[in-house]
Amino acid sequence: VDVFQAWCGPCKTVVDLFRKIRNEVGSDLLHFAVAEVDSIDALEKYRGKCEPVFLFYAGGELVAVVRGVNAPLLQKTILEQL
Repeated sequence: VDVFQAWCGPCKTVVDLFRKIRNEVGSDLLHFAVAEVDSIDALEKYRGKCEPVFLFYAGGELVAVVRGVNAPLLQKTILEQL
């Protein structure tokens, strides 16, 4: 989940990376979403920061968090969690 605030929008620089990985591993295993923290109370702790945050869930549980746009770390985390 790409967690963002309304004033800065979702992180567009990693969309190509996400598409590439999803094409490689298949759409059945991997799903991407965006969530605006200003409208979701459960994400309140991520408000007020300009750093992109990516949350990784498996089985409905938060399993990893990546802060900042670090393409190698995002790719590594995605592949490890799969």
